[in-house]
Amino acid sequence: MVSHNGRKWDMKSRKMKSNQTIVLLFVIRLILSISFIYASYHKIQDPAGFARIIYGYAVFPDFSINLLAIIIPFLELVAGFCLLFNVLPKSAILIINGLLSGFILVISFNLLRGHEFDCGCFSFSSQSHPLSNVYLLIRDILMLTAGIIYWKKTTAS
Repeated sequence: MVSHNGRKWDMKSRKMKSNQTIVLLFVIRLILSISFIYASYHKIQDPAGFARIIYGYAVFPDFSINLLAIIIPFLELVAGFCLLFNVLPKSAILIINGLLSGFILVISFNLLRGHEFDCGCFSFSSQSHPLSNVYLLIRDILMLTAGIIYWKKTTAS
């Protein structure tokens, strides 16, 4: 009889963990998708301004800047909507995680060399502060961590 109650308790515990995982994945999906959709808006509205931001990173060859300024925002937008509406979510999270990895590399590189830059993430501003760029790096690392958790949990099932 003890084993029966033990099994019943174990099933309740598993169901609770399963529900918590579902909620966690939904929250991650919501945060990442809305962030990327929102981030794409001003970049699509002002590709020349975003091209100046990319140029300011002083990392990319000149010939690629305009192309990046057009492609990146639309990748953000499409991946964000796909993740939000759960259409090809594995592809969407791969794109988002790839973009976040690239952002982390570029931001880290510029921080290490002491280069001042505007990230251009959610708006274009001429002011940048090294400490705010560190927070930016931390935010992107947290978002990538969430994206990796989402990827692992959705591909495991």
